[in-house]
Amino acid sequence: MAILISGRGTNMEALAGKCKSGELNANVAFVASDKADALGLNKAKAMNLKTLVLPYDRGKAIAEAALDEELRKHSVDWIVLAGFMRILSSQFLARHSERVVNIHPSLLPAFPGTQAIKDAYEYGVKVTGVTVHLVDEMVDHGPILNQAEVRVLDEDSLESLEAKIHEVEHDIYWRTLKDLFAGRYLRRGRRMIIEGSR
Repeated sequence: MAILISGRGTNMEALAGKCKSGELNANVAFVASDKADALGLNKAKAMNLKTLVLPYDRGKAIAEAALDEELRKHSVDWIVLAGFMRILSSQFLARHSERVVNIHPSLLPAFPGTQAIKDAYEYGVKVTGVTVHLVDEMVDHGPILNQAEVRVLDEDSLESLEAKIHEVEHDIYWRTLKDLFAGRYLRRGRRMIIEGSR
């Protein structure tokens, strides 16, 4: 798999750790970022992972062509978004249909967008959470693979809620990918279900 990041790379670090321990049966072919100064690139290098910066400064088409070339070069099966803050083009997604996975810090379809945790906190919900889904042409959309709830307590601050959500992300993402990579998910219309579940 290839992991795409834009920032601190905490989900990338958690996934790569599970690959190294053997709990997730996958190899990280490379870690790519749209930002040269993404802190996650340093974490990836410290884990001896190949890194690259996608040339978004030259336009989306050129950046995605560079990404496609690396995906071909490394025979990548899955593209895993881990805090990647760019919207992939419909053409790119068509070329990699149902092979792009994302994690989002809310219970989609509630609170899409880049400020999901803050939006949920300020709205006053008592329960929010995390969603792992396949990526389609719409933002924070696509068949849902897995969700986990996170309760918002009265004493929670925005920062403490963010910490709780990130902790859940680091657990749910690798477990969902483990089932996905093993072919355990089946499509039922728009829904994705685990084989053998009701």
